[in-house]
Amino acid sequence: MNKPANTDHPVHELIANRWSPCGFAARKISREEICSLFEAARWSASSYNEQPWSYIVATQDDAAEFEKMLSCLVEGNQAWAKAAPVLAICCTSRKFSRNDKPNTAADHDLGLAAANLSLEATSRGIAVHQMIGILPGKARTLFEIPDGVDPLTALAIGYIANPNTLPDDLKQRDESPRSRKPLQDFVFGGSWGSTSKLVT
Repeated sequence: MNKPANTDHPVHELIANRWSPCGFAARKISREEICSLFEAARWSASSYNEQPWSYIVATQDDAAEFEKMLSCLVEGNQAWAKAAPVLAICCTSRKFSRNDKPNTAADHDLGLAAANLSLEATSRGIAVHQMIGILPGKARTLFEIPDGVDPLTALAIGYIANPNTLPDDLKQRDESPRSRKPLQDFVFGGSWGSTSKLVT
């Protein structure tokens, strides 16, 4: 199912075509493709090239590991993410390895890596749904995540399902139109809240 963004200005088709479905088809993703997605994350930009991101990954091929990871999502996300062939918990290290000082860019850099991964997936016809709705404490315990590393988000990765195969609530969510704030609402000039002349 394609749902390209109705952009006000031209953007690359990968950006326009990337979206986050809740419905995933019962179709596996190959190991090679999974490696390519995380390779894209690997080559993301990061402050001082720290690369503070880490991922814990599970596929439906290992039912026990998949269920363990699924249990780390909030209940609302479990309801639809259970159909995805791949789940990942995304973690970020809070200190620079070179000097043990706080890395205030860690969350930002994890986000950049997720964007790279998502665009690589889109180029391959694969969808990624990013989630903040996880149970960090449970993830830390079950996967023995060390102090100084925070489980922050999760990814559901898979091929988009035909909406006609979905329950009504998911069908409605996946078929609803995409929308975004206009540039005038967030691109400022001169002072906060004053729309930049560049976008008027």
